[in-house]
Amino acid sequence: MNFESSENPQKQNHGPRTIRPIGVASLHGIACSRETLYAIDKNRGFLLKINPKTDNTTVINPHQTHEFIDVTGISIWKDTLWLTWENKIYFCVNAIGNLSEKRLKWQHFFTLPYAANGIAVWESTVYVTCQKLGKIIVFDKNTKQQITEFYSPGIGFENITVQHEELWLCDREEQTVYCLERGTGKVKFSVLTPFESPTGLAFYQNLTTGKRQLYVAYSGDELYIRDNPNSEKQYELSKRDCTFIHPLYFFYNEQEKYAVSNGFLIEMSYVEELKPLDEVFLQDLEWRIALPSETNRQKVREISPIGMPFTEEIQDGQKVAVFRFQPLRQTERRIFGWKALLEVRAIKYQIQPLNVENIPELPPDFQEKYLVDNDNLAMDKEIIIRAAKDAVARETNILRQLLNIRNYVYDQLSYGVTPKIDTPDIVLKRGIGSCGEYVGLLLALARLNGIACRTVGRYKCPAFADKKGVPLEPDFNHVWLEFYIPGFGWVPMESNPDDLQEGGPYPLRFFMGLAWYHVEIGKGIKFEVIKNQGVFVKKEEISIGNLAINHVRFTILEEL
Repeated sequence: MNFESSENPQKQNHGPRTIRPIGVASLHGIACSRETLYAIDKNRGFLLKINPKTDNTTVINPHQTHEFIDVTGISIWKDTLWLTWENKIYFCVNAIGNLSEKRLKWQHFFTLPYAANGIAVWESTVYVTCQKLGKIIVFDKNTKQQITEFYSPGIGFENITVQHEELWLCDREEQTVYCLERGTGKVKFSVLTPFESPTGLAFYQNLTTGKRQLYVAYSGDELYIRDNPNSEKQYELSKRDCTFIHPLYFFYNEQEKYAVSNGFLIEMSYVEELKPLDEVFLQDLEWRIALPSETNRQKVREISPIGMPFTEEIQDGQKVAVFRFQPLRQTERRIFGWKALLEVRAIKYQIQPLNVENIPELPPDFQEKYLVDNDNLAMDKEIIIRAAKDAVARETNILRQLLNIRNYVYDQLSYGVTPKIDTPDIVLKRGIGSCGEYVGLLLALARLNGIACRTVGRYKCPAFADKKGVPLEPDFNHVWLEFYIPGFGWVPMESNPDDLQEGGPYPLRFFMGLAWYHVEIGKGIKFEVIKNQGVFVKKEEISIGNLAINHVRFTILEEL
């Protein structure tokens, strides 16, 4: 099911928009009835009625807020309000109306062995999510008996809503919304959300236009600089609640097995400030910087030079900007680089292990290029060879092999920023690695198991989708990888961001998926290299870091 969206909803007076109720701390379950949006603030116990066009918010249980603290899921069917509190399910008959004028009478429906998270009701059927059980429990509303149960698609706290023949779930840890068949619980497709920590979702229908829009609630915290005049250090880093409701846009390409969601138009600039540390004279220098790629989730609108012109070349199918210095002297000072206008979206590939049971052999040129140790991967070291065998065990399916390898690496490593990239054998012994070292180990183990893969990167836009028109600078560069499925193509896999907790379970959000803020540049090639008189210069001979200082800037222009 696909829902059309306008190109720029933020500029419309009556179109979907970010809803920011004032005075709330932690929105969880949300529900719609007619043209009104309802939500629960589990921290304050507010049951809220919200106008999605104006943000106008009314507390409709002013005399019962203490009773609603820790309620996480709500659903409305006709005039009955359903909710989950701790491990119990309740309903309130004839609750929708002049709620502020009467007390709500809770009636007990069912008690689960563990905490009930989200709830949805459709006619005579009640759906309840439970993270501890890892299941969606299905009840008959009239008999209060369990009918069946489905496995939850994610590992985290999940809320749920129903839309005709589909169940829709949001998973807080997976940062994902799933569309399931209502009768079987089978996942039809999933999409990544533009913000972290989704905690509730509901379909809103505009009765005037007849259009439906999926809204998702988010609840977390954000860092800010606190001005404290009573402190010795006046400015302090602190946290505050951050909760809001945002429209989710998506498109599912069933034929090509991927789904994209909320897109943004961003401007990215990459600039080198030429400032050699050592005495240098290079007679005929080419400075080569990779350019953004065209993919299913990333479109390049335009690229322009900064500081000095460049020529564009194609290297292994990737576009590269080539700047020429004839010659380059130590006293020379320049700013040079490129600026790109990009459309970026989140993407999630919908490939299942059963889809890749009988895949063709790798093309010979792929074997020579993507199964070899061409980047100091230590694939001949005993510790790496043994790890490659231990990681996959007896698994033969390419997707399950990759997942086993990823989980093995996550079990063995913890994330940490390191001063330089060490080889996978050293990283595995140390047990700590940066994103580049995660990638190196993943590449080595995958290639030793016959899985073609390559490095991708190079930067992520700071993930502040609501900060439009403000220059944003990333703190670090970032790399991930792509693996090749014969007969299908290249599929992304993040390096370390899903390594969230010691020993797992680990989310699958970035396994075959990327968020909107990833910028794909130079797939399978070096991001930045220099040539002197037609010959590539090795890092040990002349380091780019000793020649120049790089500057990276992003500006989010609008939501698409």
